[in-house]
Amino acid sequence: MDKEEEFKTMEILNGLVYCNTAKKYIPKNITISSGKIQRIDLNTKSDPASSSSLKIDAKNCIVTSSFTDCAVRIKEPGSEYKGTMYSELKSAVAGGITRLVCPPDTDPVLDEPGLVRMLINKSIEFEKAIVTPLGALTQNLRGQNITEMGELFEAGCIGFSQANQPIRDNQVLLNAFQYASNFDFPIWLSPRDPWIGRDGDMHSGLTCTRLGLRGVPGCAETLSLLTLLRIAEMTNARLHLCRLSSLESVEIVRKAKRQGLRITADVGVHYLHLTDLDVGDFNTNCKAIPPFRGQRDRDALIEGLLDGTIDFICSDHTPVDIEEKTLPFSEAAEGQTGTELLLPLTLSWAKRHKIEMHEALNLISTKPANILNEKISKVEEGAVANVTVFGMNDSWIVEEQTLLSQGKNSPFLGYEMHGKVHATIMNGRLVFLKS
Repeated sequence: MDKEEEFKTMEILNGLVYCNTAKKYIPKNITISSGKIQRIDLNTKSDPASSSSLKIDAKNCIVTSSFTDCAVRIKEPGSEYKGTMYSELKSAVAGGITRLVCPPDTDPVLDEPGLVRMLINKSIEFEKAIVTPLGALTQNLRGQNITEMGELFEAGCIGFSQANQPIRDNQVLLNAFQYASNFDFPIWLSPRDPWIGRDGDMHSGLTCTRLGLRGVPGCAETLSLLTLLRIAEMTNARLHLCRLSSLESVEIVRKAKRQGLRITADVGVHYLHLTDLDVGDFNTNCKAIPPFRGQRDRDALIEGLLDGTIDFICSDHTPVDIEEKTLPFSEAAEGQTGTELLLPLTLSWAKRHKIEMHEALNLISTKPANILNEKISKVEEGAVANVTVFGMNDSWIVEEQTLLSQGKNSPFLGYEMHGKVHATIMNGRLVFLKS
């Protein structure tokens, strides 16, 4: 469905809902009206006398809380040729995502309250997913002067970030942390040294050497990370670390959490599957920020997720114009499309590592929502109906024509995926239905 409809009452029939007491998924019927889940029962037969205006057949499908993605670039304003807000929100709900966090590196940069309000209001008009922006930490992301964080927060920003732009002046960084700490504003930063590896193309290693490309060593991340953690400790600021990529970073964050620092961290879902070897012979769809690193790094990221060092998974969705991916590797743009792949890639990772499905789903629903201080809507009677219905065994091939995102830049083009969203409901409203 392209333009979704309002339904007075909806029924999800025969859907598998996780039961905490039984520790398994049980088939149930769910009735939704007035924006809430009104009834959940074990009678999986549809009532012919039901007045429901929509019945969704969810046999063999999982019914779960909808997903929260804390790294989605919608490319509007400023880069509509790469992705419009409508196309990327449509892609998000097709992936079961009803809330997303947008970095501030739009054009113009989200460093003024008016721009933030305009972005939020436009997203509301589409009635797809809820967009919560990060405000720029410094004006125009130049790393020189901090923004009016208080005004940006009142406009709707949930935190402050530099996106992929490092701050070269540590005094500016300290000032920003001190200001944010005074008001308990969270700071979201990707640890990235401004000098080491600044012109790099991929992870430093044997593959990089073989291909004759410029490398980005792991210390480009860890050196910046150590600085951020020290300043966070000095100021008692809330710090969220975006897209960790290296073994050393995981070890450092693990130690910092044990020391009681107010820090959280995430990992992009692609980093749980790919390494620098996947660059192969100059596959530009594998060019990313930070770069895909070695197998030991990937294994450490997985271990960090399992022991809670890393808090949740995000898509790091970055639609890129196809022409920017057909350039030589050193000139090609970084980024991968991810909203529609977040679920199947999380499921395949969980299956490979024998992780219970409900625990894996928490990493893309409950846990990212907690970071945003949002109370997740559970699949229970009386709760707001934020629901995703997906076929866990549905197989599909990732192809350009199957992706709703305007960006077709995926390292998994041609791969078979398992797990497909059938329906997404936000605040009791149907925002996606598989055709």
